[in-house]
Formats: sequence, structure tokens, C-alpha cells
Amino acid sequence: MLRIYFTGEDILRTRVAPAPDPLWELVLSLHLLQGRSRDPLMSTWRRSVARWLSQDNASDQLRLLFALNPPRGYFPDFLTPYESMSGFDAGLDAVRSTPVPMLRRDVGLLAGANPLPSSASALARGETEVLAHLTRSMEQYRDLAISPYWPRIQAAVEADRNRRARALLDGGVEGLLASLRPAMRWDSGVLEVRDYPDSRELHLDGRGLLLVPSFFCARTPVALLDPALPPVLVYPVDRLGGLAPAAGGDGVPAAGREALAALLGRTRAAVLEASTDGCTTGEVARRLDISAAAASQHATVLRNAGLLVSHRDRNTVLHTITPLGRAVLNA
Repeated sequence: MLRIYFTGEDILRTRVAPAPDPLWELVLSLHLLQGRSRDPLMSTWRRSVARWLSQDNASDQLRLLFALNPPRGYFPDFLTPYESMSGFDAGLDAVRSTPVPMLRRDVGLLAGANPLPSSASALARGETEVLAHLTRSMEQYRDLAISPYWPRIQAAVEADRNRRARALLDGGVEGLLASLRPAMRWDSGVLEVRDYPDSRELHLDGRGLLLVPSFFCARTPVALLDPALPPVLVYPVDRLGGLAPAAGGDGVPAAGREALAALLGRTRAAVLEASTDGCTTGEVARRLDISAAAASQHATVLRNAGLLVSHRDRNTVLHTITPLGRAVLNA
């Protein structure tokens, strides 16, 4: 179990990342791809990526990247720098600028339990050419395994952020932390991460905690190993039915094109607008003066078209607009 200890100052400085973290999503997708899990929601994605890896010697070009990210156990902290919260390019710049002592430590820890290619030794020495090769590999993998699905990943993370925002408004930061159940439990200043692979304690010491909602995070939340780094806790979000590649490069799932034809009418446009900041079925019904059944029906059509995502929490269903839905609304 991982226990994270908060002071009053830590509670004030705890926040949720503003968007999916591109390097965390990349790294965690590599773990999911190589692992034994057969999550049916991810089967299409896994098959697509596996087909690509079998072509054009892609797996040879990515050998070091895969070796640094085994499906289980430790992986290097330097691959998920804090700077990646500002975007993919900022994250890659931070990877290329990793101090040699950190590279040596991280690669050494990984080598203690995993076979590594010969290029890992050069990486541990901080050789510029190897770092450049590694970040090019990350770009190559991202372009083919992550970018085609990014709108869906964004939608899932945005829906989770809306859930956390409502929890924050209703119960403050402690309400936000309590909303992370059942994978985590908040009690008297301590956040406990159950089923964590190691027994660890993390004292925030006034630095606060960055919560990072992640599509590719598996069942158990993830924290950095080095307690001196800015405290980050990555946790899984509802995958909203899994991944399907965008059709025609416009972010519209192929299955949603027929449903888009049904999106005529003022009421559905009003439902979409009401869901901009997250709205339950009951709230939609009250705002638009329609029945709960009608609100639910309209939300279903919008969801099937990829314009809304819905998440059930106990007896309520929260609807959140997707990036595609926002683009349609603003068109």
C-alpha cells in the first residue's frame, strides 16, 4: 500500500492536471500493450498497434523504448518529467535534458531486474545521440499508437475532470480526495492507495499533490519512485467504451457518422450546451423543462454520436461534452 501524508498546506496545493499528460499516456500505453491484460475495451487498439509493430522493422527501432518500459514493476522516472504537463514537446525537451546522475540511477535500477539492450549503457552515460534516438522513438510511437485516438483520450480525461470539479465544489479538496474511491481511500490527512505493488510512504511536506487522470493507467494508480521529485499521482479514468481510431482524420469515430445525422433540432443542441461544464440527467431536465426520460433519450443520441460522454455515479448520470461536441456547438 502507498500512503501519502498531507499537511494543511498540502491540501491547499493539491490540484488536478488540466489535460491528459502526453508522456504519462505514452509510457503507460507501452505497459498496457506489453502486459497480459486482455481488456476487451482495448482489444482493437492493441491489435492495431501490434500490426504496425510487425511492419517496417518498427519494433527494432523502438527496442530501447520498450526495454525501458517493462509491463510490470519499476520504470524510469525520467521518462515522465513534470514538464510534460505543458505538452509533448516540452516533455521531450525535458527528457533530452535529463541530468546524467538521474539517468545513471534510473537505468541502474531498471537493469537490476530486467535485461537491457547495449544502448542502455550509453543512455546511462547521457550520450546525446542516444537521448535523441530515444525521443525520436517516442515521437514515432506516439504518432501511430496514441495520436489517432487522442480525441477519445481527451474526452475521457475531460469527463473525469468534471467529476472531480463537482466533488471539489461540493466538498472542498477533501471531497475531491474522497471521490477517488474505491482505488484510493482518504482518511484523516492520509490518502491510501490500495493494491499498490510496494509498501511505501510519501510525505508531501507542503509541496501539494498533482493528480493526473490517465486513460492508459491500469487499475492501480502510479507514483514516481523518487520522493524528491514534484509529487505526482496518476490514476485511471473510465475509458468510456474503449478506443476507436478517428475516421478521415477529423476525430469523428466511424460508428458516430450515422448518429450525427440524427442531431437536428433545438432541444438536442440545448442538451449539448447544458453539458458544457457537466450536467446530470435531472439537471438537464430541469434546465430545459423537459422530462427526465426525454433528457436521457437526447443524451443517448448525443453520446452515440461522440458529442457527449456519460458516467454513472451511484444514482446519477453525469454528462460531459467532448472536444468534438464543443467544436460542433461552436461551429
